[in-house]
Amino acid sequence: MLVRHRKPFWGLIFAAITVGMLLAPLPWSDRTAIHDEVVIARPPAQVFDYVSTPLHWPKWHPASLGVAGATDHPLGQGERVTETFMVAQRGGAVVWTVIESQRPRTWSIEGVAEGRRVGTITYRLTPAMTPSLTPSAERTRIEREFRYRSPTLLFALINRLTLRERVQAESTEAVRRLKALLETQPP
Repeated sequence: MLVRHRKPFWGLIFAAITVGMLLAPLPWSDRTAIHDEVVIARPPAQVFDYVSTPLHWPKWHPASLGVAGATDHPLGQGERVTETFMVAQRGGAVVWTVIESQRPRTWSIEGVAEGRRVGTITYRLTPAMTPSLTPSAERTRIEREFRYRSPTLLFALINRLTLRERVQAESTEAVRRLKALLETQPP
């Protein structure tokens, strides 16, 4: 009688250990950086103000569904905004806090969702070169970098298999839309 119950018992033990390993915090740092850049035919200060004003995010970022809180002005260091998002078919709300604001060069926000850090987004803006290779005050090279870490082995696996690719595609689409929007609307 005892022999018949060993297989299910060891199967349950193996399943519990596997689930525990997949959901336990990673003992090492697994970080991802999503980087995009584009040149926009607008001065850096205009691009900076547009990107750092949350009210505009749903107009150009495909993952941004809405914003609440301080949304109608370029956010300064320490200011917060709540964003409702849908990233790679997963939705939620994140509270972004501005951790760096150096107009018109650098703007960085850190996100927290459900009590845990979800990542940091940094924008770096520099005057872009014209076709004749001279810096122009009317053109901006904007770099967008989203950095996040994998909190668990399961997240790290999903990130490598599908998530990273989807987040990269959405980020690339976001900077493409940002460029198109800013270059077609009046100053």
